[in-house]
Amino acid sequence: MATVRVSTDQRPTPYLRVDVDRLRANVTRAATAAVAGGVALRPHAKTHKSADIARLQLEAGAVGLTVATVGEAEAFAAAGVADLFIAYPLWLTAGLAGRLRSIASSGVRVAIGVDSVAGARTAAALLAGSGVEVLVEVDCGHHRSGAEPASAGQVALAADDLPVRGVYTFPGHSYSPDARAVAARDEGVALAAARASVTAAGLEIEVVSGGSTPSLEHADTSVLTEVRPGVYVFGDAQQWELGSATPDQVALTAVATVVSHAGGRAVLDAGSKVLGADRAPYASGSGRLLEHPEARIVQVSEHHAVVELPGRLPRLGSRVLVVPNHCCSAVNLADELWPTTGSAPWPVTARGRNG
Repeated sequence: MATVRVSTDQRPTPYLRVDVDRLRANVTRAATAAVAGGVALRPHAKTHKSADIARLQLEAGAVGLTVATVGEAEAFAAAGVADLFIAYPLWLTAGLAGRLRSIASSGVRVAIGVDSVAGARTAAALLAGSGVEVLVEVDCGHHRSGAEPASAGQVALAADDLPVRGVYTFPGHSYSPDARAVAARDEGVALAAARASVTAAGLEIEVVSGGSTPSLEHADTSVLTEVRPGVYVFGDAQQWELGSATPDQVALTAVATVVSHAGGRAVLDAGSKVLGADRAPYASGSGRLLEHPEARIVQVSEHHAVVELPGRLPRLGSRVLVVPNHCCSAVNLADELWPTTGSAPWPVTARGRNG
């Protein structure tokens, strides 16, 4: 079994490695598809949390970034990103509102999500005059957060004098085998109904926003004006198994050392504290080996990954590339990403900014 050749690389394992050529190709592919579809691209930066990667996306034509938390927004605003959407139904406190006001007062265009009349009213009371905008989140079938599409207008009106930029959703049920196209169709139907509800309430909106990496190629661009994929930038084992990324598009891997052959299996030094613990019901294991698709990670603990594979085991002390099931979770565990260009590591700019 072939192993990774790292003749000049003596960094201790495990660490996260970014294939820069693949990264750039992924960034370009999504940007080109957005232009072809006539929609704006606003990548979700919770995937990479990196100012270096954000710059690549913005230089390729992204209109701004999506983030998940106020902390992520602060980190990217400090890094010079001028347009940020916190795609989350924030329940504001005076403290959070003060932080949002600070971002907006620095000249950054910033918007937040709301999905209830109460949430919109609270935002209006705490953010009046701040310039912070809102988008109304609706549920398109993922059944997590989001108002009913028909009630989007009522929620938008509750935002009072806050500018209502538009409506948005997340087709998270696209993370299921054979559901990518169905989820994209559900997304389009829900957003069209939400837009109609807001328009009927007498408000004009600028943005109809959706998108996930699995559903992206099926997005209804006759309805959407903006897409927010995140994982596309790296790919991961989930996307590999869903068919929304091929192994040669995977740009983020964990470099791991084979430390044991106990039980006739390869034991690696990259466990859940590096790879994350996510394992979807459809996943064939707790990650994949990039160059050896027949291998499966059958057991993960904090500092061990146990790999079953046919044939000869990789030698003890050799290195392999591990594809995490969920790259977003893996990145959030790391302080830095190591690009294949051999340059200095890229800091995980928004590391730990989960609130």
